[in-house]
Amino acid sequence: MNQILRPLLGAAALLSLAAVPAHSAPAGKAARIERGQLLVENVPETPPEVRDRLQQYVNTRGASFQGFTPDGGVLITTRFADAAQVHKVDFPLGARRQLTFFRDPVGGASVRPGGSDLVFSKDQGGDEFFQVFHLDPSSGRITQFTEDGYRNQGATWRRDGGLVAWSRAGKDSGDYDILAANPADPGTRRQILDGKGAISPIDWSPDGTKLLIGESISVTKSRRFLLDAASGVLDELTPDLDVAYRGGEFSADGQSVYLVSDEGSDFARLIRLDLSSGARTVLSPQFLPHDVEGFDLSPDGRRLAYTVNVDGASALRVLDVSRGAPRELTAPTLPPGVIGGLEFDAKGERLGLTLNSSTSPSDVYVFDLKSKKLTRWTQSEVGGLDPERFVEPSLVRFPTFDSASGGPKEITAWLYQPTTPGPHPVVVSIHGGPEGQSRPTFSSNIQYWVNELGLAVLLPNVRGSTGYGKAFVDLDNGMKREDSVKDIGALLDFIARDPARFDASRVIAYGGSYGGYMVYASMIMFPERFAAGVDIVGISNFVTFLENTSGYRRDLRRVEYGDERDPAMREHLIKISPLTKASALRRPMFIIQGYNDPRVPYTEAEQMLAALRRNGVEAWFMMARDEGHGFAKKSNQDAQREAETLFFEKFAGVGKAAGHLPAAGPLLK
Repeated sequence: MNQILRPLLGAAALLSLAAVPAHSAPAGKAARIERGQLLVENVPETPPEVRDRLQQYVNTRGASFQGFTPDGGVLITTRFADAAQVHKVDFPLGARRQLTFFRDPVGGASVRPGGSDLVFSKDQGGDEFFQVFHLDPSSGRITQFTEDGYRNQGATWRRDGGLVAWSRAGKDSGDYDILAANPADPGTRRQILDGKGAISPIDWSPDGTKLLIGESISVTKSRRFLLDAASGVLDELTPDLDVAYRGGEFSADGQSVYLVSDEGSDFARLIRLDLSSGARTVLSPQFLPHDVEGFDLSPDGRRLAYTVNVDGASALRVLDVSRGAPRELTAPTLPPGVIGGLEFDAKGERLGLTLNSSTSPSDVYVFDLKSKKLTRWTQSEVGGLDPERFVEPSLVRFPTFDSASGGPKEITAWLYQPTTPGPHPVVVSIHGGPEGQSRPTFSSNIQYWVNELGLAVLLPNVRGSTGYGKAFVDLDNGMKREDSVKDIGALLDFIARDPARFDASRVIAYGGSYGGYMVYASMIMFPERFAAGVDIVGISNFVTFLENTSGYRRDLRRVEYGDERDPAMREHLIKISPLTKASALRRPMFIIQGYNDPRVPYTEAEQMLAALRRNGVEAWFMMARDEGHGFAKKSNQDAQREAETLFFEKFAGVGKAAGHLPAAGPLLK
């Protein structure tokens, strides 16, 4: 599918930097110190020995497949300086030739069908206000063809390469319009549809007259439409269904579309929808107890590749769908890991993909369907470290707090265990979303914690996580929000039951975004069971979060968390918000934030920091003025990881402080 990787929803109006003092602080507050683009409080200077040992781990990098080029090469994104850029690779394990050179990361790239020029997307400083650009590789000239003042997503090539369609929304609007243009000539830009809701183009019909449009409503509900590109008439494909769709591609004859849908199933399946009759045919195994995640159809419509999420790892399958019932074809044997970026070449003879595993960063592979040969195209550096020392996680299971009263029977978690004798201090790393999933992917951060600091790391998939069926996803909605926090309590019980492996007196809560909320909430609900916590771009108050998150994502978040405009729900959201119960936070806390964050505004961090100060709690703080929802630039990532190391040394008694820290100690009064 010739579509740029669509960025996640979210962007925000920037507030005045005057609100972020760099050098002075009111009485009772720690001084806010400026270190380049970083503003920090209470964060010590990094000793040379910590920085030196971290260097190898922070200098790992990965490569992601972006598509084939007409001469048989591939496009990838990878980082050689401060941010990921587009590169071209001409042959397997060949040199990478850099094509873009920006201070900010490039989010994705796609080659014009039948041509060599390409389009890519990029924001500024993590504001997620994405613009889309055209690159002429012969001249190196780059032209922005979207308009400033709008957020743009879903850029998708027409199959003849003549046009790109995309969607855009204004700063405070939740409604996206559909536009099209020849990206080499911004003057051809025109609006096709005055849209409603979070819509985006997915694919062009083979004759170029129609667009498949997707609308995102929630993780468990979405819609699909056909848009007539000439008249602007929009028709919903299945208005009678209340289901979730993923992706979508037209068949080669344009008479049907392929989709991932959870219709009639707890799990997402691969289907073919006949456009004239509306009949749906399930192509993946009908009773497969796992989600189909993504797929790609070859341009000639004969072959289809798709991935299945099996307890977090990806399984790849290839089908012949040229006639009658689908027929299973030989798929490549891949190391265990997570697969993304599936795309066939123009002839449908090669399949490109990105593979990321727990012991290897992302790399690009190509599978030749004729020879059935899998070829590795990139081999990303691991900072000179010995990959044999990287720790593979094991999947552990533990009962839920309500398993005996009708709740889910168990929760799973990925465990990274040091090879040295225990008991070990523990990091409980909680994913965001909340519709996310912890998966066995490579993290040099985790490998450093385990191998150098001697920390055990547990990544739980509490209720509300994806990958375990739509019923499981819904278990934390609305008034049930804190049930997912209670799942962390069950994990703490699991830790306490195994004193040979885990030191239950030295547990650090760690998480970002919604995972940051979970850090706050878990430390409030179980105050004596954590030694400290690290929050990254986390929600501290659901009401202020919903009122201040970017306008074009606010309604999507209301579906998940509840509508703060409803008095009863507002009362509930305030009741469960960490800021309401902040007086219970009595352990040291490290808050990390991007100033330009469009999803969780930096004010969420500032108000929690103020509450911690009132408690007399030791609070570390780090904010980057050139980042958004998490740190994307390597220089900022390095500083974050150095500071986290010092925090773990001080409050978990690891590294230089190993053996010198008593048990978590009494709560501050």
